[in-house]
Amino acid sequence: MTFVVPFDGAPRTVTALERAREFGGALGEDVLVVSVVPQNNAAYARERGWLAAGEPFDMETVVTTLREQVADIAPDAAFEYETCSRSVTANRIAKPVRKIAKRNGADMVFVGSDSAGRLTTTASSVGNRIATDGSYDVVLVRGK
Repeated sequence: MTFVVPFDGAPRTVTALERAREFGGALGEDVLVVSVVPQNNAAYARERGWLAAGEPFDMETVVTTLREQVADIAPDAAFEYETCSRSVTANRIAKPVRKIAKRNGADMVFVGSDSAGRLTTTASSVGNRIATDGSYDVVLVRGK
C-alpha cells in the first residue's frame, strides 16, 4: 500500500501527514507526501511560510523548506513536488496530486480538512477534487 498526503505546511496538512505517518507505521506501509508549488508566486509562498517576508521567489528555497517540514514530521516519508501555473485554483492544486497518487498506486489519500464532519464539498475545496478519483480511498483528517 501507499498512502499519499497533499501537503502545504498548513496545520490541516500537518495533521493529515501525522495521521498518515501513524497509519503507515502501524501497517508497515509507505507514505508519499506531495506538494504543489505555483510557479513564480512569491505572495502565495510567503503566505504559507515557504519564503520569508520580502524574499524573492526561488523554487529551490520553496522546495527545500517544504522538504524540511515534511522530514521533521515524517522522516521516513518520500517527498515529491509538482509545479502549477502562477494562478492558484483548487483544481490546479488537486490535479497534480491525483496524477501522482495514480502514478504511485495510492491506496489512500489523507486530506487535511478544516471542515470534516460539517462540509466537505465547498466550491473551492482541493479535497473535494481529490476525492473525485475512485482509484483510491480518501481519508478526511480533521485539522487541529
